[in-house]
Amino acid sequence: MDSWRTAIVSTGDGNIRVRGYNVTELMTRATFTDTIFLLQRGRLPSAGERKLLDALLTGCADHGSGAPSCAAARLAASGNRASLSAAVAAGLLAIGDEHGGAGEQCMEMIARGVAKAKSEPASSEPTSMAAVAARELAESKAAGRKVPGLGHRVHKTRDPRTNILFAIARAESLAGDGVAFMEGLESALEQEGKTLPINIDGALAAILYDLGFEPPAGKLMFIVARVAGLAAEVAEEHVREKPMRIRIPVEYDGEPPREI
Repeated sequence: MDSWRTAIVSTGDGNIRVRGYNVTELMTRATFTDTIFLLQRGRLPSAGERKLLDALLTGCADHGSGAPSCAAARLAASGNRASLSAAVAAGLLAIGDEHGGAGEQCMEMIARGVAKAKSEPASSEPTSMAAVAARELAESKAAGRKVPGLGHRVHKTRDPRTNILFAIARAESLAGDGVAFMEGLESALEQEGKTLPINIDGALAAILYDLGFEPPAGKLMFIVARVAGLAAEVAEEHVREKPMRIRIPVEYDGEPPREI
C-alpha cells in the first residue's frame, strides 16, 4: 500500500514539526498568524506580512449574524443543540461563489491582468495596472461577466476594512500589482460615473496576491478567518437562545386547496 505524502507536518514520539519547525518553538516564539502563513506558504512571514495578514483575518472574522454563513450556523445551532461541529460546518457550507468566494475569482482576475501587462512587447511603454484594469473592465462588460470585488450591500462607500488593509500594505511596503489593479478597477468605474467601491473580497484578493498567495487562498483564507466568527455565533445561540428559536416566516403562494 502506497503511503500518503505531505510536506506540511511530520510527527513522531515526542516530536511535531510544522514545515520543519518544532511546534513547541512556534508555540513560544511565533503567533497564530505566523503559523497560518507558514502552513500556507511554507515559510514564516516578515513582521510586515504578519501585521497585514493579521489585519485581514480580523477583518473577515465576522460581519454580523445576517451574513449567509453566520445565519446558516445559527439556524443549525437552533435546531441541533447536540453538535457544535455540525452548526459550524453548516456555516462553512454556506460559503461559496456569492458569499466568501469572490476573493478567489478576484485573484484570478488580478493574475490575468498582471500577466497581460507583463506580456506587452518589451519595446512598448510599460502598461500601468490602472490601464490593464480598465481594459479588463471593458472586456468583462462586453462579455456580460460580473466583475468581482466591487460593491457591497451594506457599505455604499468604500468598505472601511479596505482602507485599513491598503494603508497597512503601503506602510509596510507590501502594496503591489494587486492593490494597483483593484484601485484601477474602482477608478475606471468612477470615470464612467458609477460608484462601486472595493469591498472586502476585492481587498482580500489584492492583499493576498501581493503577499504571493495563489488564487484558491482567496476562499481558503476567508474560511480560516470566518471559523472564528462562526464559533462565537454558535456559542451565543446555545447560551442565549432557546432551541428552535429561529422560525423563518414563510408565505405560501402555490396551488389553492384541491382534491385528488
